[in-house]
Amino acid sequence: MKQATIVGSGLVGSLWAIYLSRSGYKVKVLELRPDMRKAHISAGKSINLATSFRGWKALDEMGVGDEIRKIAIPMYGRTMHDMHGETTYQPYGLDGQAIFSVSRAEINCKLMDIAEANGHVEFRFNETCIGSDLRAGLVQLKNTVSGEISEVKSDVVFATDGAFSAVRYHAMQKTDRFNYSQNYIEDGYREILLPANTDGSFKLDKNCLHIWPRGRFMLIALPNRDSSFTCTLFMPFENHKYCFNNLTDDDKVVAFFKELFPDFYEMMPDISKHWEDHPLSSLAIIRCFPWSFGKTVLMGDAAHATVPFFGQGMNAGFEDCSVMHSLMKKHHHDWHIIFKEYEALRKPNGDAVQDLSLLNYVVMRDRVADPYYLLQQKVERRISELYPKKYFPMYSMVSFSDIGYQEALSKGNEQDKIIQEMIRENHIINETPMGEIDTHIHKLFNSGNIKL
Repeated sequence: MKQATIVGSGLVGSLWAIYLSRSGYKVKVLELRPDMRKAHISAGKSINLATSFRGWKALDEMGVGDEIRKIAIPMYGRTMHDMHGETTYQPYGLDGQAIFSVSRAEINCKLMDIAEANGHVEFRFNETCIGSDLRAGLVQLKNTVSGEISEVKSDVVFATDGAFSAVRYHAMQKTDRFNYSQNYIEDGYREILLPANTDGSFKLDKNCLHIWPRGRFMLIALPNRDSSFTCTLFMPFENHKYCFNNLTDDDKVVAFFKELFPDFYEMMPDISKHWEDHPLSSLAIIRCFPWSFGKTVLMGDAAHATVPFFGQGMNAGFEDCSVMHSLMKKHHHDWHIIFKEYEALRKPNGDAVQDLSLLNYVVMRDRVADPYYLLQQKVERRISELYPKKYFPMYSMVSFSDIGYQEALSKGNEQDKIIQEMIRENHIINETPMGEIDTHIHKLFNSGNIKL
């Protein structure tokens, strides 16, 4: 039986262990942290994840999607909360399309359990990677508890150890002509767990992603199965009237929420007591290339870490697994050929999902409250309803299809320009009757000059 090593037991590493073990490999998964299944991790421990089409496709390929659906909550749209507590709802797609909120810890634990079930996957915890021989398929380790040094050698090595990958740092970044960039955005995030009502019910609609857009920053909330919400405040660290570095005591935290998020403050008047329950964290985009060297390859965040604003980090990583698996079958486990085609296919899409994530941050924190943007969304949704087989909005291309991220970004930008031009040329405003808007849409599609 061929041997494979996976460095990192996170979401991508655990799912890829399932793929490999079911493809005839004996797999060792090496993980820096203790076994999370043996420690209590609250639902609000880390950013909740939004599983969409690409993620489900990868999970369903291994027949494990239904197990994950049991712990996921569908979100059919986003609800915007304005400064006065008024809400506006925007559906994500047509015919009940949804993205699904799932706890990072729950899905990770579930995937580890499934991976271990067939007996060909061994997880080793408290093992930190201190070096790697990329050509030999060798990983050098130090046990964080005992201090013992060891080595694991296999036919192929997959580094799924996250944005700050030890394999990449200790080995790949030391190879000739390896390109690498690490760029932090100006904003950080802090999580807040909004508890359930005393009767165990949700304080907000559980089937929505809730957004409090405030121009330069925002608060979001995703539902948990215990009726709580994992809320995340994204905001500049400094150099802004509203920034994390200014919220230095309880009174300032309370004043901030009362002024900017009064409806949220009403639901959680003890916010200051829980302000530091979760750490203030930073956000970075990491780009590198090549993704493979010798017998070793990067997958998931180790190759293309992004910011979370399109909810595609996990989905892109799971899609890596799906693509790698298809290439594994296509090239009959010839890993040299597989790696080269994998990185050629995935690198442009890794870059594009990062661009999409940054673009969607601007949309979420600012544009969702802009009347012109809402008009554009109204027109675009109507186009989707009238021409569902001819028109696919960028959000739908990203979240409800496996169209390449690069293609989705390019087509989405083209579509935006066409719709904005139609609105401008025909003087469409929010008060324009829908029948008149329909006429302009039909004219656009019947002209024969437009391909959307």
